Amino acid sequence: MISLSIRWAPATMLFLPSSLLILLTVSTPSSCQSSDMMSPKASNGTPFPWEKMRLPEHIIPVYYDLLIHANLTTLTFEGTTEIEITASQPTSTIILHSHLLQISKATLKTRVGERLSAEPLRVLEYPPHEQIALLAPEPLAVGIPYTVVIDYAGHLSEHLNGFYKSTYRTKEGEVRVLASTHFEPTAARTAFPCFDEPAFKANFSVKIRREPRHLAISNMPLVKSVTVAEGLIEDHFDVTVKMSTYLVAFIISDFKSISKMTKSGVKVSVYSVPDKIHQADYALDTAVTLLEFYEDYFSIPYPLPKQDLAAIPDFESGAMENWGLTTYRESSLLFDIEKSSAADQLGVTMIVSHELAHQWFGNLVTMQWWNDLWLNEGFAKFMEFVSVSVTHPELKVDDYFFGKCFNVMEVDALNSSHPISTAVEDPAQIREMFDEVSYEKGACILNMLRDYLGADAFKSGIVQYLQKYSYRNTRNEDLWDRMASICPTDGTERMDGFCSRDPHSSSTSHWRQEGLDVKTMMNTWTLQKGFPLITVTVRGKNVHMRQEHYRKAPEDASETGYLWHVPLTFITSKSDSVQRFLLKTKTDVLILPEEVEWIKFNVGMNGYYIVHYEDDGWDSLTGLLKGAHTTISSNDRASLINNAFQLVSNGKLSIEKALDLTLYLKRETEIMPVFQGLNELIPMYKLMEKRDMNEVENQFKAFLLRLLRDLIDSQTWTDEGSVSQRMLRSQLLLLGCVRKYQPCVRRAEAYFREWKEADGNLSLPSDVTLAVFAVGVQNPEGWDFLYRKYQSSLSTSEKEKIEFALCISQDEDKLQWLLNESFKGDVIKIQEFPHILGAVGRNPVGYRLAWQFLRENWDKLIQKFELGSPSLTYMVIGTTSQFSTRARLEEVKEFFSSLKEKGSQLRCVQQTIETIGENIRWMDKNFEKIRVWLQSEKLELL
Repeated sequence: MISLSIRWAPATMLFLPSSLLILLTVSTPSSCQSSDMMSPKASNGTPFPWEKMRLPEHIIPVYYDLLIHANLTTLTFEGTTEIEITASQPTSTIILHSHLLQISKATLKTRVGERLSAEPLRVLEYPPHEQIALLAPEPLAVGIPYTVVIDYAGHLSEHLNGFYKSTYRTKEGEVRVLASTHFEPTAARTAFPCFDEPAFKANFSVKIRREPRHLAISNMPLVKSVTVAEGLIEDHFDVTVKMSTYLVAFIISDFKSISKMTKSGVKVSVYSVPDKIHQADYALDTAVTLLEFYEDYFSIPYPLPKQDLAAIPDFESGAMENWGLTTYRESSLLFDIEKSSAADQLGVTMIVSHELAHQWFGNLVTMQWWNDLWLNEGFAKFMEFVSVSVTHPELKVDDYFFGKCFNVMEVDALNSSHPISTAVEDPAQIREMFDEVSYEKGACILNMLRDYLGADAFKSGIVQYLQKYSYRNTRNEDLWDRMASICPTDGTERMDGFCSRDPHSSSTSHWRQEGLDVKTMMNTWTLQKGFPLITVTVRGKNVHMRQEHYRKAPEDASETGYLWHVPLTFITSKSDSVQRFLLKTKTDVLILPEEVEWIKFNVGMNGYYIVHYEDDGWDSLTGLLKGAHTTISSNDRASLINNAFQLVSNGKLSIEKALDLTLYLKRETEIMPVFQGLNELIPMYKLMEKRDMNEVENQFKAFLLRLLRDLIDSQTWTDEGSVSQRMLRSQLLLLGCVRKYQPCVRRAEAYFREWKEADGNLSLPSDVTLAVFAVGVQNPEGWDFLYRKYQSSLSTSEKEKIEFALCISQDEDKLQWLLNESFKGDVIKIQEFPHILGAVGRNPVGYRLAWQFLRENWDKLIQKFELGSPSLTYMVIGTTSQFSTRARLEEVKEFFSSLKEKGSQLRCVQQTIETIGENIRWMDKNFEKIRVWLQSEKLELL
């Protein structure tokens, strides 16, 4: 599943620095959690025969036969679920999941000789654990197949999970209803009674009853359609491969589709509402290309006869990997050739790549339990970059990978972070695993391992892992066991279960420590939270290295005892050949062949750690950037910017030195160093905005514009150039316009005037549309016009750009109206509300409104968005995490502590309180220094 920050950033912005989105975006934290502790009494007051949240393991589902009949007029559905089960020990109690379903009848069928017997089952419900118990009149025999038959009914969900209602408006204004599913992680139980844990894999046969005007699709191809009554058709779909319940999917709609075949004969189709099917071509071509790539890369054929991709009008996350029927937000799948930007193209490509990678990582091989969710999501996130770098080289996705690592480090540096592999039990805790640590950190440590082992050895290891565990479930250690059978491609060989170096190898790419144990090494990255800070001190030819657990706040920097096996890489002023050193101890020393002017560790940002260069190390690197910045790669330049400001936070480096380093950006032209500079600098004035420090805030904004003015001036107002050039242009022009840089504003005003006079039918260059709308929205007539165009537009890309612009209005009344209207979920769909609330919350005019709205509507919010959901987390963080005063901190603490079971224990609350405290400490320490630095002579050169 695509989740988290991707969930809420328009595709336009998926690969852009978060601070740029008006400079409105922040890292999404881990999700919220709550727990519910109740004694096991069934809903009728009798004792419930099972106390645990997890299901017992002695009843195994083998095969499901599902019949679903949804009424899209009454918004209800009926169903019959037949589950073939076997028991590994005698029991008269069958425990499984059911939530919000009305069960009318349950029977147990078994074949005795030639006779098929059916016994009624007593049903007990235990809502706190979303479980039911089926009580048989006598114990089930071991190893004998039984079939449980359950008749039930339910309501289509009004939320965006389970079996839920979605609507769309046609060009003619007619509202049409469809029904779709989203079961991950624990919502299959709201559509049919089932063993709703990933380890209980089974085969599924799905039958859907529908009206003739509708179309039904599911994981597998349609086998036949039968008329069961006048105006009622029953579609029978082929039996699935063995899979987990959360991957089951079905949609009843009036969608249209387009299709192509892969080289191996898999039929790939894209489905959407009829009015938007012309926007499906890019996703279709991309899916075919990527599916063919994955079949080749994994050396395992895609096991189903078809792969559908469906764009759903209402969709909470970014996308979902249901086997054979992946589902998406419209903005994650549809590409309007006239109105979608270069960033939109990159976004669609990466999201399709992510979901198709899941067909192997997650679907074919599935984590045993949600504590190892990263085995699904970290791999899919990582494979986005591996696959797209080969299939779409023009997108240059490798440039964007390390930005994901910087983003998650912001979260992972907090005490409220968690290890990649973390024990979870209840649904709220499971939902909180869908965060950057599972996705981005998971991907970053896999990238580090690939860089360490070599691409070919790494690929060999994951292919072995997939082949060995196909149609099975795995734990963390299963992956490392497979990887441990592979040695780095640098002269090492296997000895006694370890990779050991041949002492006669002439390889210059050396890992100095002997006897590498992959499992031990990688456990240091998956079983501990956080990441290491490597402090480097050069004494002549000797390079002294020390590792410690990095934390933002110096007062939190007490020793945790954490130790990592860190695959260090470095280059020097005397050699651009990458050298390698595996640091397994707290301190170590390496000896260079000669003295050097500078040394740069973590080459290309392939490692998940940051580096502090003691003594004059930072001065040497700052001098290098000012004198000859292209000596090192753009990724290395960006990582220096990031590391410097991380070290300001924990007191290792002064704010003045970090700011001095950014002055070289006046000559920078590459996208990632510029974006990283903005990612570090923009949050500084965002904190000032929340403290009403107008004078210094305005001086800082003016400094930023002077720093980048030449680069902004050099941008054309066109869609020309490479994808990275176009994305850089889009964000620089947006920055210039939002900061009221007059050459930008005048150009944007002229474009907006022409576009408005043409009633929105003028074709604007898609990469400058954000800047144009950002200027046009600032007067009431422009705002009203944009909102009208939002209502009628069929382009999801255009709608997202308009939505973004509406949120940056400086008119409080407009912002309040926007919050109220989007919360209704009528014209602006409720899926957009978390993004809108967060965007208004980062608007210097709107943040008070957003915080007030969150508090006043909390009870309604947790009805629409579940406790523990990334949606709710995003709203909590989006409205509070830029606060930087003690008064606001007390306000936040007081409000959340008053919620009790309605949210006082949410992890996102811990995170935002920690973040606000860090903001206060950072501003108290650095604000006066920034004010003085802004007056310094060196800035006169800008």
